[in-house]
Amino acid sequence: MPGVRSIAFFDVDETLITTKSMFDFYDYYLRVARVVADPSTDARSLLGANIPREQANRRYYRSFADAEVAEVAAIGRRWFAERLCAGGFFHEDVKAALAAHRRDGTLTVLVSGSFSACLEPIATYCGADLFLGSEPEIRAGRYTGEVLRTMIGPAKRAAAQDLLAAHGIDAADCHGYGDHTSDLGLLELVGHPVVVGIDPELTAIAEARGWARLSGTVAAYI
Repeated sequence: MPGVRSIAFFDVDETLITTKSMFDFYDYYLRVARVVADPSTDARSLLGANIPREQANRRYYRSFADAEVAEVAAIGRRWFAERLCAGGFFHEDVKAALAAHRRDGTLTVLVSGSFSACLEPIATYCGADLFLGSEPEIRAGRYTGEVLRTMIGPAKRAAAQDLLAAHGIDAADCHGYGDHTSDLGLLELVGHPVVVGIDPELTAIAEARGWARLSGTVAAYI
């Protein structure tokens, strides 16, 4: 990445896209792969669970234990294509911001607790340069159900710092987009934070600190 002077970091779920990719994909995966959800690891149960986000993220990936990585990736591409065709998948103002950063030579990076099966088709479609996601453990081409790295909360900031350090880029020259207080560390790191949506706690922080905001608009479909 020679010559890059700035990076724009984008949270994905409910920031760049309008839904939670992991759970939306999980429902699709169960249907297409004809997998019966195990109640002890069912991802949907995590939505209402009163457990820390990082723990919920690790439990989510247990649902894919012994699944073939290539098959899950193929289902991910089909999931994305169908969701894109249905409309309303992206926050159009955030997607436009990503495109604008690409045009001005800024490196665009997706940062998400989701994994490659969801993130790769999104990044490819948007033209994002990189994605940094949770990393489920893989052995012999299959997911083990364990996680090598979760990309939740403080991990997003740490991953962004590592990328900045690796390429000698000043965080003050960089941009960050997020919709939830779990993105706060990432937003505080960069010189140009942008809050997306109406999370009460995060919007209050944005107003107090004079941060930019985007509403998270969705294209109208007839």
